[in-house]
Amino acid sequence: MKRVTGIGGMFFKSDDPKKMYDWYGKHLGIKCNDYGTVFEWREKEDKEHISYTVWSAFKKDTAYFNPSEKQFMFNYRVENLVELLKILKEEGVTIVGEMQEFSYGKFGWILDPEGNKIELWEPVDDVFQKENGL
Repeated sequence: MKRVTGIGGMFFKSDDPKKMYDWYGKHLGIKCNDYGTVFEWREKEDKEHISYTVWSAFKKDTAYFNPSEKQFMFNYRVENLVELLKILKEEGVTIVGEMQEFSYGKFGWILDPEGNKIELWEPVDDVFQKENGL
């Protein structure tokens, strides 16, 4: 079973997400909305399949990264989140909270050995695309 299949997103804390988005837009050409931006890419094995990586700034006081105290959180794309969480738990990995399911995918969270919170996402790319106007 494949575990991680790609990077689903990069999230970081910011004193002023809007100002950060403006800076990245002006200097690096990253066009953002209120939630950051989405980079589109193609699957290596299936060039017709469109996938996405999200880049987003969160307010510095967000609780979304808890229990991690780090300034960032990575989101990894996975194929079978339910099975992967079961395996990770058996391997002694710290699971954070309960898995959540939305129309655009399933989400689960773990901690690495240094306390970095990692978000695992089993995406439904076509729904994600439609709901985000991509």
